[in-house]
Amino acid sequence: MRQTTNSLPAFTRSAVATLAVLLSAGSRDVLLAQENIVIGKQGSFFVGGVKVQAPGILDPFTANASASDDGQIYHYDHLYAQYQIPPNARRYALILIHGGGGTGRVWETTPDGREGYQTIFLRRGWAVYIVDFPRRGRAGYPSFNGPFGTLAGTPVVTDRTNRSGDQLAFVRWRLGLEYPVFFPNSQFPRSMEALDQFFSHLVPTVDNTAVIIDGLVALVDKIGPAIVVTHSQSVTFGWQMAIRSPNVKGIVAYEGATASLFPPGEAPPPIPLYDGSPSAPRPEIPLADFLKLTKIPIQIVWADGISAPSPFPGVDNVRVGMYNAGKMVDAINRHGGNASMLSLPAIGIHGNTHFMYSDMNNVQIADLMSQFLHEKGLDKRKGKEKDEH
Repeated sequence: MRQTTNSLPAFTRSAVATLAVLLSAGSRDVLLAQENIVIGKQGSFFVGGVKVQAPGILDPFTANASASDDGQIYHYDHLYAQYQIPPNARRYALILIHGGGGTGRVWETTPDGREGYQTIFLRRGWAVYIVDFPRRGRAGYPSFNGPFGTLAGTPVVTDRTNRSGDQLAFVRWRLGLEYPVFFPNSQFPRSMEALDQFFSHLVPTVDNTAVIIDGLVALVDKIGPAIVVTHSQSVTFGWQMAIRSPNVKGIVAYEGATASLFPPGEAPPPIPLYDGSPSAPRPEIPLADFLKLTKIPIQIVWADGISAPSPFPGVDNVRVGMYNAGKMVDAINRHGGNASMLSLPAIGIHGNTHFMYSDMNNVQIADLMSQFLHEKGLDKRKGKEKDEH
């Protein structure tokens, strides 16, 4: 049966009405016909990282030359960025930043083959950049083999704390309580094919926080003013980008469970976990750094299934993270900032997972982000004072 606008929940009717206003404002390239994607420019590049040369002189004619570091130049710890820019792009670019155990692939196509944020927002007139963190995916060398790795101080260390097998990830990312049985209202594409596609995109997490943040700051400093969209592990990196670069003009953060930061003396007392033990205390940063977060619009978004204590540690940590994020929002606004927190169930949207931007209703979730960016005046076109949609 075809659903009419009047049969939708009140909030959804409001969002549809808002989107209709946006579409009627005179620009035909916000939502192009689905069969057409207009791209003015696309490409990829690397930023950040280190270039070093090992001691010695390489003899390329020896039989074992490929096993020697002698005299060779190496590039490592750089960040990979891929971009697509439409004609008449909006003033600020979008930088979509993946989380732990993943790469920029997560923003491209949903597990069941629909368009992801990369294409959805390209259609809406945004220049879109997606990244692979240094030491991961297409970013290249994480370090070196043999003694030169020790000399450079970059031994290969694989941190698997953000990587789990299918069964554990199915529960911790709130697809269901037992693999492969989905929650009845789950918004995740409910097929084994989609599950296999989803879990196939995961990679071991080879990380160094300082190296990642350096790469992300180098990116935003290279491309200029941008809106940063973060998820999970990368939420805390978004805060650091805004602290270090004035080119960050706004942040939309999806479920950063351990990401909250506070000025001195303002971190909330830890709340108990499901088993009654205290949760980890949240870090405090210099006031001058924290105040930089008060200069830009911020929205932190949370999906379903995290409102009550959970016996599953991975889920309970997200509940604690949502509590701390609310306190961080309060602290930002107490210091004159412009932050908000959005709970999808609180506005009548249920069944979303940790990966809400690729769930079956990802266009609805994208609409909420478009609405936020519009309300905060972040969606203007280049060289125009007035909003155009």
